[in-house]
Amino acid sequence: MFFPIRCFTCGAVIGDKYEEYERKVKEGQNPARALDDLKVERYCCRRMFMGHVDVSDKVIKYDKL
Repeated sequence: MFFPIRCFTCGAVIGDKYEEYERKVKEGQNPARALDDLKVERYCCRRMFMGHVDVSDKVIKYDKL
């Protein structure tokens, strides 16, 4: 669904970095390098970025019941 505001494990604020991360990856930058540039260093926070799957477009079409 939506990218979380905080890391589930440590509670660090990461939601403000997602748009920049997504832009860098779409431009062809290595995801690990993009996270390094954004200063996301903890493994738990990096997991939040790497494991996120945006399915909101798929769910929206079932909203009209």
